[in-house]
Amino acid sequence: MNIKTLSLICIVGLSVSACQGTGPKQGLGALAGAVAGGVIGNQIGGGEGKAVATTIGVLAGALIGSQLGKVLDESDQRRAALAQNKALEYGRSGSPVGWSNPDSGHRGEFVPQPSYSVNGLDCRQYSHTIYIDGQAEVLRGTACRQPDGTWREVS
Repeated sequence: MNIKTLSLICIVGLSVSACQGTGPKQGLGALAGAVAGGVIGNQIGGGEGKAVATTIGVLAGALIGSQLGKVLDESDQRRAALAQNKALEYGRSGSPVGWSNPDSGHRGEFVPQPSYSVNGLDCRQYSHTIYIDGQAEVLRGTACRQPDGTWREVS
């Protein structure tokens, strides 16, 4: 993906998240969703349709991310982050690591994939299924272990 495409994804994502007119959780969710959706759309699209696929991915990702950001409270996000770190650091490939919040009723699970090396960093793809009011939303991403031992999202 070239710098022009990445810039477009970020600009549209920031614009969409700014238009939300809501709290920071929802705005950050929209931005993260927009970036992820744009990257996915860019990889799916080809030729003349690449820009259209990227734009649709940005908009769809922003909408999904915004809704998840609006619904998941700080406790949900903290529990999800702990499960994500556990899954990435210790989880067996294909085995879910769950989290739940009895106060909100929200729950989810991370499923890590095999680790691989990129530029000397251990990386893992994963899926995160979040259940809100019985409805499942699946997010996919890739994280790499940084030199300080923390995991950082790369897509």
